[in-house]
Amino acid sequence: MTQRMVGKTVLITGGTNGIGLETARGLAKMGARVMIVGRNPEKTARVAAEIGAAGTLLADLSELAQVSRAAAEFREREDRLDVLVNNAGALYSRRQETNEGIEMTWALNHLAPFLLTRELLPLLRRAQTPRVVTVSSVAHRFARLNFDDPQFRRGYNGWRAYGQSKLANLLFALELARREPDILSHSVHPGFVRSGFGQDMTGLEARLFRLSNRFHLADRFTVTPEQGAQTSLRVASDPSLLVSGRYFVNERMAQPARQALDGDAARRLWQLSEEAVGP
Repeated sequence: MTQRMVGKTVLITGGTNGIGLETARGLAKMGARVMIVGRNPEKTARVAAEIGAAGTLLADLSELAQVSRAAAEFREREDRLDVLVNNAGALYSRRQETNEGIEMTWALNHLAPFLLTRELLPLLRRAQTPRVVTVSSVAHRFARLNFDDPQFRRGYNGWRAYGQSKLANLLFALELARREPDILSHSVHPGFVRSGFGQDMTGLEARLFRLSNRFHLADRFTVTPEQGAQTSLRVASDPSLLVSGRYFVNERMAQPARQALDGDAARRLWQLSEEAVGP
């Protein structure tokens, strides 16, 4: 297992924090040429040096123009991509829009991985056994896709927006598997990870979060970033996983919610996403 990724080129978004960092570290230890996407130049360079990354890309992935630019830069540098790990994501308790006028959760958690993957498909197709790992969440079980208002211009709720984006991640992975049969496309739930996730929360959510941390209540129900990364690591590297379009929890294949298996919704979401990101 230690050297199973030798000769493989891997790109990881959100690779400077939490499970993204531990996923990058773990794949580098397996011998992969790991490249990480980060937003802060100094932090990204420091993390890359720490884990022995082969390179970095700088981008604010909530901005679609920057996603496209990062993909173009990667295509200029590399001739193929063996594994793409769509890891970056966030939860925002108050509604906010990007500079491009897109609701932040929808832009970062769904449209960014959709666009990045689409733009890197030519390089993925050149790999021998290409893989796309999309980090989702068990939160998808309580969500529905609001096709009429996916950006929650009315009645915004941070948890609802987050859950919808995580359901979109599963449907994206499912439709990618259908459209690209030579690419192994999977989604994963990393568990409830103790990290900086949720730091944008305000109001009652923030008070409950701080109270939980103060009394270490989260320690009973959460895992470390290193533990949380194990499912992504297995799906990204295990040569025995040769069936596409699956969902993984605790390093094992799991059954997602029924709405995450809706092929018609997956195709409709793909079309909606194409219209949102442009040609």
